[in-house]
Amino acid sequence: MKKRHSEEQIIGILRETELHEVPVRDLCKKHNISEQTFYRWREKYGGMDVPDARRLKELELENAKLKRLVAEQMLVIDGLKEFGRKK
Repeated sequence: MKKRHSEEQIIGILRETELHEVPVRDLCKKHNISEQTFYRWREKYGGMDVPDARRLKELELENAKLKRLVAEQMLVIDGLKEFGRKK
């Protein structure tokens, strides 16, 4: 999935609706996004500042890395259990 907007841009777009009270439909046309995308962004980034969004991104990456480590460890444990049963 190619991302066209950074977290800073997304937060700027969300703030634009709050400050200028622009209708969502007009804002979406202006920034060439769908209304569904706007509402998804608002759900995820609503009320955040740029540093908060960056921290969220870091935590998501760290969480994904930890999930991969746990999955790898589970495979090792299953392999060792299988090896132990054969002896």
